[in-house]
Order: sequence, then structure tokens, then C-alpha cells
Amino acid sequence: MKEKMSRGKLIFLVVFFVAAGFLFIFQRVYWPHTVVELKDQKLNVLVAKNIYQQQKGLGGRESLAPYDGMLFPYSLLGKPTMVMRDMEFSIDIVWFLDGEVVDFAPQVPTEPGRAEFEYIRYYPRTEANLVLELPGGWADEHNLRIGDRIVHSQ
Repeated sequence: MKEKMSRGKLIFLVVFFVAAGFLFIFQRVYWPHTVVELKDQKLNVLVAKNIYQQQKGLGGRESLAPYDGMLFPYSLLGKPTMVMRDMEFSIDIVWFLDGEVVDFAPQVPTEPGRAEFEYIRYYPRTEANLVLELPGGWADEHNLRIGDRIVHSQ
């Protein structure tokens, strides 16, 4: 009887750890994407939904292709801080509050060779609950302004 219970517990633990490992790997490999519209431009963007994805961001990528940007949704209001960790190209960072542009940092340069504590921190002047990273120069090219709205179009 004890042997049956121990065997059942062992099977449960093996299944549990295999499932947990799968979920852990899945979060790192699968990045959701969506389409948003800003300044009459449809943008196919990656979505950084979990802590790992938000920490990783666009770091380590040579370009945004085949996407147009990366979206960082936050469930709580705050001043989401962005850094150029492991970035290989410049970006524009746009902060939104309930779909409205509240601040942006254009042409944020890369910071190669810096330690984590040396990165420049970029944050909005007011609270936000959504951040969009776009190719450097996009904000100027499309005349982005505070008050512009982003629309989820998918």
C-alpha cells in the first residue's frame, strides 16, 4: 500500500516538474504579437506580457524585423522605466496612459559595454500603463505628439 502511494506521488512530481519546465521554456520562446494603430499607421508589434519578456525586451536582437515594435502593457499605473540593455539599434520609447501618449523619448541610443547599474534609465514625466518601443526616428518621421492615441486594431 505504501509503495503504491509513493509511486503515485513520484509520478505526480515527475508530471508536475515536466509541466512546469514546459511552461518556463514556453514563456521564453513564445512571444505574443498584435496589431495596433498609431498616427494612422498599422503596426505589427510583439507584446512583452511577463516579467522575463519585459526584462529581455528587444535586447539581443539585431533589428525589429519582421515586427514594427514592442508593446509593454502594465496592469498598474506607474512610471515604467526602460533601459537599453543589450540593444543593438536605437529606438523611440513612447509612454501611454489609457491609450493616450503622455511622453516619449526619441532616438534613444544604444549603450554597448555598460554594466546593469550604468544604464541610463528612461521614464515618463507622468504615470503610464503602456509602453511602445519603435524604431529610432519613427516619432519624428510621423510627427508624434503628446495626446496622440493608440488603438488596438486586431
